[in-house]
Amino acid sequence: MTKILFVCHGNICRSPMAEFVMKDMVKKAGLAEQFQIDSAATSTEEIGNPVYPPARRKLAEHGISCEGKTARQLKRQDAEYYDMLIGMDQANLRNMRRICGETPGKLRLLLDGTDRPGEVADPWYTGDFEATWRDVEEGCRKLLETLTES
Repeated sequence: MTKILFVCHGNICRSPMAEFVMKDMVKKAGLAEQFQIDSAATSTEEIGNPVYPPARRKLAEHGISCEGKTARQLKRQDAEYYDMLIGMDQANLRNMRRICGETPGKLRLLLDGTDRPGEVADPWYTGDFEATWRDVEEGCRKLLETLTES
């Protein structure tokens, strides 16, 4: 089983979008039993809060539910438990290292390995949930392709 943890600042926009997009992709590929997928925050600001309504609406537009998800904080133990910890931007990676310590080979950005590596812009600040959707969908699709290549 491959265990993946998506991480962003508050765990109410980008990382839950990635969590539920990836869950949807592995389910549609008939691979759900081969993956454990979750998401977490590097900050404590939103702990216990549900997915931000515009992010929830964007997922729903694509037939994806995030019902019941509430923000939780990344813990040092997550680095031991999960095979991959995937951040959305460089600030996430810095905070992931601060919280988890050095974890060789486990930390990366979602858009690493895509045709346009870089950061997933935070829609909390940009307001552009469509651009975030495109980045998340592309990053998750490429990640799944990479993980299932034979």
